[in-house]
Amino acid sequence: MQIRKITGRAVMAPLATPITTAQANIPAAPLVIVGVQTDADISGTAYVFGYTSLMLKPLVTFLDSLNDSLAGQPADPGHITTHTTAQFRLLGRQGMVGMALAGLDLALWDAAGKAADQPVATLLGADPRPLKCYDSQGIFVPGRDNRLIEASLAKGFQAIKVKLGFPTLAEDITALTALRALTGPDIDLMLDYNQGFDAAEAIHRIKAIEDAGLNLKWVEEPVPAEDTADYQAVRAAVSTPIQSGENWWHAADAERMINAGTTDLAMPDIIKIGGITGWQQATRICDQADIPVSSHLFIEPSAHALSATNGAHLLEWLDVAGGLMHTPQPLDNGYTTARGPGLGIQWDDAKIAHHAA
Repeated sequence: MQIRKITGRAVMAPLATPITTAQANIPAAPLVIVGVQTDADISGTAYVFGYTSLMLKPLVTFLDSLNDSLAGQPADPGHITTHTTAQFRLLGRQGMVGMALAGLDLALWDAAGKAADQPVATLLGADPRPLKCYDSQGIFVPGRDNRLIEASLAKGFQAIKVKLGFPTLAEDITALTALRALTGPDIDLMLDYNQGFDAAEAIHRIKAIEDAGLNLKWVEEPVPAEDTADYQAVRAAVSTPIQSGENWWHAADAERMINAGTTDLAMPDIIKIGGITGWQQATRICDQADIPVSSHLFIEPSAHALSATNGAHLLEWLDVAGGLMHTPQPLDNGYTTARGPGLGIQWDDAKIAHHAA
């Protein structure tokens, strides 16, 4: 197959619950739906999460501009990755460029799966299988957010992550203590600090959490994602596993951070890491270092990628696109299974039109 046309559509996808961190509040998900049409009358689709509505128009414009250089090229993810790596070598493939190219990579994998009438996981050499998910929550405020935790437990989740980073350590401890009281001792709890501290403050808070006996399975991004020295310092000082990776750009970042000994666990973002093609490259590095791999956002393609990943750990359940689909990705008692053919995404055009940005 050859690429005939690449398209992008901007939407503000409805969220059941706003995404909240210590730094931001996202009431609706700014998404760009990526489409690739082929000369075989098979189309592939995926989506990119833009984090802010300011990214939507530039992403759509850039995707449209890719037609000039990629129309007529083989609709093969590996070929397009090689081609665009050379094309954008001087500019680099981080930021908007990397996000758009990764969305295209996912759409090409979707088209390949549809052409073979197989799930993408099967093309990757794996059978779709139930994957354990953790429910990814925002900032947890005791009392106000108890209902969200109760709903999570009712859905069968055995693992829950919350975001913290209150002005004081005492507030973090109070929130985690209340959360543990809600879940009981058998639910895995994880904490995301969203790059909120320097090494000294991160160590201070994590050690206090450990001393309080709150038994976290990981603390995620306690310091800025690119700060190798701070990650090394935190990891050396605490016993709680450190999770990072959602802000790694491509396999080179994964290799650099893993070789520097910065993390116990890895969580590549399937967009920032370079789509499924980049995911395969990065997770081979994780496998060689014996580092378990979880996913970040993008539940549909991540289910396919994790199914074929050695050391697959947990799938982050944070559904940013299901509100635009005929049938969202299914959740069965805290587990989900990749669907096909392709990535198994079926958009509802009426919903997309209603939420167009």
